[in-house]
Amino acid sequence: MFGGGGRSRPGVFDVDEEIHYPTRPVDKEKAEHELVINIKKATSPEETAPKQKHVRKCIMYTWDYHSSISFWSGLRVQPILADEVQTFKALITVHKVLQEGHPVSLKEAHGQTAWLETCARTVGGDSQRGYAPLIKTYVQFILAKLRFHRLRPEFNGLFEYEEYVTLKGIDDPNEGYETISDLMGLQDQIESFQKTIFSHFRHSVENECRISALVPLVKESWGIYRFITSMLRAMYRRTNDTDALEPLRERYTSQHYSLRKFYYECSNLKFLTQLINVPKLGHEPPNLLDAGDAPDLPARPKTAAKNPTPPPAMPSPSAAEIDEQARMLKQYEDKQAALQAQRDAEERRRLDSEQQAQREFDERQRQQAEAQRQAQDQLMQHQMMYNNQAAQQQSELERELLAMRGQYERDQIFLEQYDRRVKALEAELSGVNVNVNSQLAARDELIKQLQDQVTLWRNKYEALAKLYSQLRTEHLDMLSKFKQMNLKANSAQEAVDRMERMERDLKAKNLELADMLRERDRARFDIDRQKSSHKEEIDRIRRELSFANERAEDASRSKNSEVSTVMSKYNRQLSELEDSLRSKQLQIDDLLSKLDNASGDVERLRDEKDQEIMILQSAMDNTIEQLSEAQQNQGLMDETTNAQIDTLILDNRKKLNQIIDSILQACVHKVDDAIYELESPTQAGNLNSTPEYTLSMIEKSLNNATEFATIYNLYLGGQVGGDHVEVIKSANEFAQSLSDVLINTKGITRLASDDDASDKIINVAKSAGDVGLRFFENLQSYKLDLLQPAQRKEVAMRNNSQARTALTKLSEVVDGLVPKGKSGALARANGDIGDLVEQEMSSAARAIEAATERLQQLMSRPRDTSRYSAIDLQVHDSILSAAMAITNAISRLIKAATESQQEIVSQGKGSSTTQQFYKRNNRWTEGLISAAKAVAFATNLLIESADGVLSGTHSLEQLIVASNEVAGATAQLVAASRVKANLMSKTQERLEAAAKAVTMACKALVRQVKAVSARQTEEEDVDYKSMAVLEFKTREMEQQVEILKLEKDLGAARHRLGAMRRAGYHTEETD
Repeated sequence: MFGGGGRSRPGVFDVDEEIHYPTRPVDKEKAEHELVINIKKATSPEETAPKQKHVRKCIMYTWDYHSSISFWSGLRVQPILADEVQTFKALITVHKVLQEGHPVSLKEAHGQTAWLETCARTVGGDSQRGYAPLIKTYVQFILAKLRFHRLRPEFNGLFEYEEYVTLKGIDDPNEGYETISDLMGLQDQIESFQKTIFSHFRHSVENECRISALVPLVKESWGIYRFITSMLRAMYRRTNDTDALEPLRERYTSQHYSLRKFYYECSNLKFLTQLINVPKLGHEPPNLLDAGDAPDLPARPKTAAKNPTPPPAMPSPSAAEIDEQARMLKQYEDKQAALQAQRDAEERRRLDSEQQAQREFDERQRQQAEAQRQAQDQLMQHQMMYNNQAAQQQSELERELLAMRGQYERDQIFLEQYDRRVKALEAELSGVNVNVNSQLAARDELIKQLQDQVTLWRNKYEALAKLYSQLRTEHLDMLSKFKQMNLKANSAQEAVDRMERMERDLKAKNLELADMLRERDRARFDIDRQKSSHKEEIDRIRRELSFANERAEDASRSKNSEVSTVMSKYNRQLSELEDSLRSKQLQIDDLLSKLDNASGDVERLRDEKDQEIMILQSAMDNTIEQLSEAQQNQGLMDETTNAQIDTLILDNRKKLNQIIDSILQACVHKVDDAIYELESPTQAGNLNSTPEYTLSMIEKSLNNATEFATIYNLYLGGQVGGDHVEVIKSANEFAQSLSDVLINTKGITRLASDDDASDKIINVAKSAGDVGLRFFENLQSYKLDLLQPAQRKEVAMRNNSQARTALTKLSEVVDGLVPKGKSGALARANGDIGDLVEQEMSSAARAIEAATERLQQLMSRPRDTSRYSAIDLQVHDSILSAAMAITNAISRLIKAATESQQEIVSQGKGSSTTQQFYKRNNRWTEGLISAAKAVAFATNLLIESADGVLSGTHSLEQLIVASNEVAGATAQLVAASRVKANLMSKTQERLEAAAKAVTMACKALVRQVKAVSARQTEEEDVDYKSMAVLEFKTREMEQQVEILKLEKDLGAARHRLGAMRRAGYHTEETD
């Protein structure tokens, strides 16, 4: 029947198969790419029909791969929702794929309802090309089709009867009844949609895109029509109750005529007839009692009952219910009649009032004209009495004044008439609104009552359906019992009696079931009839209401515009009349004054006065001009001065911003250098650093970051404490502290347990350094200028929060390197933290004193001239002198560190106690204690090394190592004090000087030891030039071997040293 159809389908197919191989040897990726191209071409933005070859390829893809997921995915990636034409063409393509695609397309389309609903929501009501209502109606129809297929999956996309019979395999009349009812509902939606399409045809443009949507509608409506025809014929053959099928037959007849009209209109569209062959229906619907060529329904299985019971009919409504419905309809009609009579009475009253107003207006016009005529006659009589020219002029003016007064009275009459007309229209509009509201209230009440009736009938139907199923079950049980009793019966008379009794019961049940079925069908028919009638009545009321509202709005707008126009016109005329009357009155007064005081003296005096006034006016004008010029000059001078001041302020602010940007950039370079040293494998960082000291530096960096962010926000707001000097100072302090943190973190990586732990520490420290870099970069003026003034303060606080988070994370990682015993030292102090610090400083001082006494003992010890030469004794004396200088410098260092620590505590604790200050700054306290211990230990190591060199048990290299340990411990103590020290502190300066003295003494000792070592090396020099070649080569190879051994021993020694440092740091110290 149809041209351009889809792929032929097999009779039976498996739509739930899990693994499928394509029916053609094609590349799936290539096929999906071609599918996307075909979808794009089928849904092009041109207002033309989707080409059949592109739609057919989409359909073929679903049959090749038994899936439509790629088709839906291709639709989603296209910009379809942005254009109403593309959306409409996409819906046409989807409809055709659902009709002719693989059956699995219908199942997979259930998951795409959200996308279809989105298509309906994205189009607005004021679309330019008029596709919005078509898209919404099309989406509603496709969703209804999907709901039908979800409930009845045995149907294919075109509702073919043969496949349904093959797949369904039942001939239940109730099932057929409900199926036909649902199909007829779907057919009604097709009818509504095609009417919407025809109503949106445009005469000025091509309707090809709209006509293409009729193609799947024609196919689907024809398939439904053929199915309903075949199904009804089969039902007429299977049941004898034609009354139960009468509602379906009447509805089928109505749809036949609607389809015949639809197909006739389609056959007149040339473009549509080129695509498909439009079916042709007869004038009258086909005879459903004739079997025709429709296949019969499949027979029931052999085990079924011999005599199938007919479906129960609904009970006929009682007389009381019919009377109640009639009463409700009669009450509704009475209300409508009363409302109509009220409207007619109001219309008559309005016409009477208008006629009365018109008569009054004519009467007043006649009276006004008569009064004006009498006044003119009277004026003519008075005019004859005057002979001079002045009297004639005055009479002429009075005549004009009388004419103007007459015109003014006529205008007042017109205004009063229009006021009454406006009030009448407002009263009429309010009456219309009252009538409309009352009609709406009556309609809503009637709809509510009808809904209650429908609910009541539905409940009755459900109860009867349950009763029918129960009776049918009992019927089947009785039949099975009847068969068993036939087989087991021994007594003929007993079997006959039982069989007769059961037959009587069966007939009674059948009669009851038949009555129930008739009542059910009758109730269904009444419900359908009432629904259709009430629906038509509601639609009619809605149309009348909308027409009434439109008429009221049009009348109100027209009357309002008319009244406003008339009012404006007459107000303008009234103002003109008043102005002319005022001018005429002035002329009359002038004439009267001239008549009374016609004197040349008055004219002369008036001229003189006018001249004087002119002179005074000219002088006043000159004075005012000079004053205005002076004011303008003063304003220009003020504006110039303000502009210069603003320019100076802006230049100054720009220079300050440039200075601060350069400082921040310098801070960036400083932190960047520290990050480079942190990541460089050639840099070892501060080898004398400890985790405690690094934690104290991190704490200082946290405080500096917060202080810098606070001062910068005060600078941005121009508040007190936000001077640019403070900004530069806080930025430098934060950059320096952050750089120290990174360098010390690099130094403590030597204490890590393995390379992974060391890499973790470096990565966390680098993250903190990167955050600090971004901190300084984000606060530069060229970046803040891009933000709003209110958002600039948030930049500093946000970056401060990020910096604190990164530094806190680094603090947690570094804290993991602190041994458990050491980290609990402050906790074990039990409140005596200040005493613990004092004790450690005192211990360091006592260790220095003991070292000094031991050096003095070594220096006063008698010299062994038999064992050492004079040169050796001189070397020993120089070493002891250098060691004594170091111990004296360390003693001064410890004394200065103690004073600095006491000053820091006294200035930092405020109103709190010393213990509270130490607990609040526990990181700094632990670093200070660790530094004091390191100084004492390094000093003792130096003295032991010096004693060993004198006694010959230690080498000079051990003395150099001990001196380096002293220098490193001194630097650690100074740095720990520097964390909390105030700027320009005298005690801190003395501490720095003492540390410098210790460092210089250590360097002097190292220089002396290296000089002694160099002299020993020179004494052992050999003249290699005089050696033989063989001996030279032999000695060279021996030296290379020795170098390799030493390098191997050096690597092993360094490894052992690292392990010893880690183990020595992570174990509890002992005496």
